[in-house]
Amino acid sequence: MFGKLNMAIIGTGRMASVMAETVRKVRGVRLYAVASRDASRASEFGEQHGIKKMYGSYEELAEDSKVNFVYIATPHSEHFENAKLFLEHGKHVLMEKAFTINAKQAETLYEIADSHQVLLTEAMWVRFMPMAGTIRDVLDSKVIGEPVMLTANLGYNVRRKQRLIEPALGGGTLLDLGVYPLNFAAMFFGLEISEVHAACTYTSKHLDEQESITLKYPSGKMAVLTATMAGVSDRKGIITGTKGYMIVENINNFESITVYDLDNKQLSSYKRPKQNTGYEYEVEAFAKAVKQGASDCQEMPRSETISIMHLMDEIRRQFGVVYPCEISAVPAIEAAEPEPVQAPEVSAPEPAPVFADPAPAPAPEVSEPAADIAPAAEETAAETAELTAAPAAETAENISETSEVMTQETEQMSEAQLWD
Repeated sequence: MFGKLNMAIIGTGRMASVMAETVRKVRGVRLYAVASRDASRASEFGEQHGIKKMYGSYEELAEDSKVNFVYIATPHSEHFENAKLFLEHGKHVLMEKAFTINAKQAETLYEIADSHQVLLTEAMWVRFMPMAGTIRDVLDSKVIGEPVMLTANLGYNVRRKQRLIEPALGGGTLLDLGVYPLNFAAMFFGLEISEVHAACTYTSKHLDEQESITLKYPSGKMAVLTATMAGVSDRKGIITGTKGYMIVENINNFESITVYDLDNKQLSSYKRPKQNTGYEYEVEAFAKAVKQGASDCQEMPRSETISIMHLMDEIRRQFGVVYPCEISAVPAIEAAEPEPVQAPEVSAPEPAPVFADPAPAPAPEVSEPAADIAPAAEETAAETAELTAAPAAETAENISETSEVMTQETEQMSEAQLWD
């Protein structure tokens, strides 16, 4: 495939706007189209960003033969249906985190992608950043000796955000924030995990609000990870070795690395290179993989995406957090009471970790059923039928407003702007 690739954006929120501006400075990619379930929003977004093709439905865009790949910036509760539509129409898909609601959905999407010979990749932006390679280089140099422990945290006071507090929208801290510490651990300690211990506090609707996750590895290494939607954290990642340690500032967008010896004396430091928005790296890597006809993106391989989805399924099982769509259909995971349970040994990353199911336990009560919550109208596709089986509690106008809030609250390059 030669020349510029035509990229389309699905969703018109703040993350979509950041990506639209990012693509203008990415070689080999042309921002060709935008789609929204509200034609007026698509038109407004298109005019704002100089996009000529504007569609008032995802289905219309899927039929456009000139679209090479689609960037999906909708809430993760809608990712499965959104991606399925475009994959089945032969479009390559770059999709924001959290990739899907659960591992079963992720595996199904990759099967669809393979059957249509298109590329599907999770847009976990830190995976594509140059600083990720710098961290690996420092570890490989053995300047801190053999790594033995890793800690990472991420926290913002966002417990009033709609997408985080509604079960039907895949809410809770884990899929929105906890996925970053988990990826940090996976990038540098791998996914060969022997034990998982997780605990959390709960929102009024039985979603995880604050959480602590401990991972044990067959080698004896440990990772201790925390995330919260209730307060602001320092966002640091620390890797401890036998001869020293390193501190990574901001696991959500690597800013710097500082290396210390046994006596806490600073040995070296590294600053991140100048970046446009930070999202350019994932677009460049994805476009390159598309042009090469690759079936996977080496920076974020499917095996790791699926493994982390399995890991989050196990963590939610220990929390006892189940989403309405998993209850109304055949559950992708079984719920358990929210107490620590030791997970059996997991192989990594090929094949993806499969945690043995414990004896069935009743699903926890969800204080407000999915039927009483109106999911985002702009981003909701086929899942809407399941989530609105009973009359919605909000009017159509309120649904539209909820959708706009959700799409505009997706992650951004500036954490201050994103999580205010």
